[in-house]
Amino acid sequence: MAFDGVTIAAVVSELKNKILGGRIYKIHQPETDELCLIIKNNKDNIRLLISADAGLPLVYITETAKENPATAPNFCMLLRKHIGNGKIVNISQPDFERIVEIEIEHLDEMGDLCRKKLITEIMGKHSNIIFTDENNMIIDSIKHISYQISSVREVLPGRQYEYPPSKDKVSPYLVDRDYFMEVIMKKPLAVTKAIYTSVNGFSPVMAGEVSYRAGIDGAVSTDSLNEEDRERLYAVFTDITELIKEEKFLPCIAYNGYKPEEFAAIELTMYGDMEIKTFDSISKTLYEYYSKKNVFLRIRQRSADLRKIVANLVERTAKKYDLQAAQLKTTEKRDKYKLYGELLNVYGYDVKPGEKSLTCINYYDDKEITIPLDDTMSAGENSKRYFARYNKLKRTYEALSELIKETKEELDYLLSVQNSLEIALSENDLTDIKEELVVSGYIKSKNLYGKNKKGAKNTAKSRPLHYISSDGFHIYVGKNNLQNEEISFKLANGNDMWFHAKKIPGSHVIVKTEGKAELPDTTYEEAARLAAYYSSGRKNPKVEIDYTEKKNLKKPPGKKPGFVIYHTNYSMVAEPDIHGIKEIN
Repeated sequence: MAFDGVTIAAVVSELKNKILGGRIYKIHQPETDELCLIIKNNKDNIRLLISADAGLPLVYITETAKENPATAPNFCMLLRKHIGNGKIVNISQPDFERIVEIEIEHLDEMGDLCRKKLITEIMGKHSNIIFTDENNMIIDSIKHISYQISSVREVLPGRQYEYPPSKDKVSPYLVDRDYFMEVIMKKPLAVTKAIYTSVNGFSPVMAGEVSYRAGIDGAVSTDSLNEEDRERLYAVFTDITELIKEEKFLPCIAYNGYKPEEFAAIELTMYGDMEIKTFDSISKTLYEYYSKKNVFLRIRQRSADLRKIVANLVERTAKKYDLQAAQLKTTEKRDKYKLYGELLNVYGYDVKPGEKSLTCINYYDDKEITIPLDDTMSAGENSKRYFARYNKLKRTYEALSELIKETKEELDYLLSVQNSLEIALSENDLTDIKEELVVSGYIKSKNLYGKNKKGAKNTAKSRPLHYISSDGFHIYVGKNNLQNEEISFKLANGNDMWFHAKKIPGSHVIVKTEGKAELPDTTYEEAARLAAYYSSGRKNPKVEIDYTEKKNLKKPPGKKPGFVIYHTNYSMVAEPDIHGIKEIN
């Protein structure tokens, strides 16, 4: 989700309530492109983080303190000189742009009252923090932008500050019915694109929300809409704009399982199939969204080498399996050669020297059959030749049947490890998976903890996921094969229920029955949904789930972690959706 104008409006609204009238107590610059202002207001110390980082520009209130450099950078020293102990007298968002202006009143060196502005532009790689005087003359900025860098606008000390070009967009507050119908709806674009390319501060997600609430596919062209469709769109757009004007924000995050998918300053109804978590503060929303998003990004980065190793193993094993399957297919003629040999032994007396075939009756089905012959050999020699082919193919079939079974089990195992990497949530989860690969002989133990092998003793053990059903039953989900084995054979008792996605890689799911003879239907459904979600079929609309009592599970000797067999089970179909299932941390 972009840090759009609607989010900025919510941030400005919150800052007005929290820091307007407060005094700047401390100013820090923990990063080259980041400021932290500590503001005293109504006896509270409020920490305002302002970041112009190209990858993650932000403005929000936080409780987390960062370590500051021993020597403050020049920009930080300049701000301390000018606005240290300054009073915040105004906070605004000009023209619904992605800009936050903080106006500060302070005493200059002569003791006269004057005002300065701290302007934060949240614009991706063009983000900046700019310090100006009351006449909008730039005193300094956290990033200096010359015409050599940007031909559009200079941002340098001594230059007049100008707002970034709006790209022919208008504030949503200025969009009336005529503009909406005659400008936005006349653009030959998809509905959502027509909205977000015309209205300041509306991101693709916000434009998509407008389309969704109006009951219109946002991907269709504006040309395909009738008058009623356009009227519904305008009505929804007006409703959302009024909510923003009246500052009736409802910050929320849409969660796709553990992954934060999107956030917004207003209710996201278009993600109704996901878990929507609401907040009483946009700052809390931003903190949770980006901190959890960063966890996923960090885990993806840390697991890159491991995922590459497993992907290579999967590719190599899949090729091996395909080759063995092709070789096995060539053995399908073995029974035909055996039949030829038997029939030649019975009817060979009819074969005359030099004949290239024998036509006879197959006594197994009483149908006529023609047997090709080598005309340089006798009938008996041809029979021996066919029996030799049969025996060779039979040996090949028997050997390959065992090999292909082992290769298929290995491929299924590696695919299950891939699935474990997809659902890994922490460094400890990755350590468990590495440990599992060491146990299975795919990587060497010296690579498990890198150079610091002593760290292994201090590494906290990853735990299975723990949920509780709507009926109060405890449900455990293994995040990798070691955990799958642990919950299935150590945690579970004989009458506990076991769930797993049918014939695809996935987590073992255990429901503790607590001695109850029968589980409620809701608990069955929720356990099946968890098994579907934590499987490789999570992107499918439906997943078939096997379930049985734990006592029906067996692990054959010598098999890899997490491998089980069962012959008594039931099946059901479940959606891979864990929305509403309560997790216990």
